[in-house]
Amino acid sequence: MRKVTINDIAKMAGVSKTTVSMVFNNKDENISRETREKILNIAKELNYIPNSIARSLATKKSYSIGIILPDITNPFFSEIARAIEDEANKLGYNVVLCNTDNKVKKEEEYVKLLISKLIDGIIFIAGGESKRSIDLIKNNNIPFVLVDRYIDGYEECYGVFCKNYDGVVEGVEYLLSKNKRNIVFVNGPKDLEISRQRFQGYKDTMMKYGLFKEKLVYESDFTLEGGKIVTQRIINELKDFDAIFYSNDVMAFGGIKVLLRNGFKIPEKISIMGFDNIQISQFIEPELTTIAQPIYDMGKRACSLLIDIINGEENIEKVYYFMPKLIIRSTT
Repeated sequence: MRKVTINDIAKMAGVSKTTVSMVFNNKDENISRETREKILNIAKELNYIPNSIARSLATKKSYSIGIILPDITNPFFSEIARAIEDEANKLGYNVVLCNTDNKVKKEEEYVKLLISKLIDGIIFIAGGESKRSIDLIKNNNIPFVLVDRYIDGYEECYGVFCKNYDGVVEGVEYLLSKNKRNIVFVNGPKDLEISRQRFQGYKDTMMKYGLFKEKLVYESDFTLEGGKIVTQRIINELKDFDAIFYSNDVMAFGGIKVLLRNGFKIPEKISIMGFDNIQISQFIEPELTTIAQPIYDMGKRACSLLIDIINGEENIEKVYYFMPKLIIRSTT
C-alpha cells in the first residue's frame, strides 16, 4: 500500500500543499479554523503521521526534549521523570528518556544521540563526573537544565535543586530530640555534591552538640544493595548505635531488611531515617521516616523552565531551590 503524502491530503482538502504544511508546522495563523480542522480530520482518517525530521528542519524545532538520568530503577528518578513527562505533554512536547546507569561513557553517548536527533533541550541529572557531557551540550548550543545534582564549575547554569543541607539538619535535630545520641550517617558517593551537602548538614549538627564521631560515618551507593552491604558492616563494626540516617530512601530499604533479619527491632531498638520520600516509603512496613523532597514539583519546574529557555523567554530565574521537610512515620 502506498504511503500517504501531504499531496494526497491537499487534494482531498482542496487546498495547496503549502497550506497543509503550514497547518502541520503550526504556522496557520492566517488559515481559517474550518480549513485547519478539515486538513487535520483528513490526516486522521488516512492515519497520516507527519515527518518529524522534515518538520524540525522547517520550524527549527522538534518539539522534543531529552531527560538524562542516572538510574531509572531508583524510584526518585522515575518519579521525577514522570513529572517532567506530564508537564512536557501539557506544553506540547514529547520526551526522550535516557538512562545512563551512572556510567559517564554511556551518558556522553546519549548526549551525542540527543544532539543528533535535533532535540530542543535537555533536562540533565548527573551520574557522576559529568563535565564532559555538559561541555558537549553547551558547545552545541542546546538549552539544558540541571536537576537535583550540582556539577562543580557550572553554578551559572539553569538548575532546579533541593536544599539538602537544611533537610539533613532538620532530620538530625529530630533524632536528637528523640534522645538519640549515637546516630550513624550513611553518605552517598563522595564525588557527588549532594553527598557532600548532606554529610555537612549531619556533621555540623552533631558537632554543635559535641556528638560527632568519624566512626559513625559510612559511605555507600544510592542503591538497595548499597544499603544492605553498608548496614551489615555497621552491625559488624559498631556496638553502640541507636539510629541510622541513610542519605536516600532506597539505601534505607536495604538497610531495614538487614536489620530486621539480624533481630533489630525498629524503632524500639534503633531508629531509621531516609531522604527523598519516594512513594513506596509510606507503603513498606514499618513505614519510613524520611526527609521529603518535593519530587513532582521539582520535575514540573525543571520542564517548564527548560521550555521557557527554548522559547526565548526573558527575565527567567536561573536557579530554583526547593525546601525539603521532615515526614515522621513508624521507623522513628
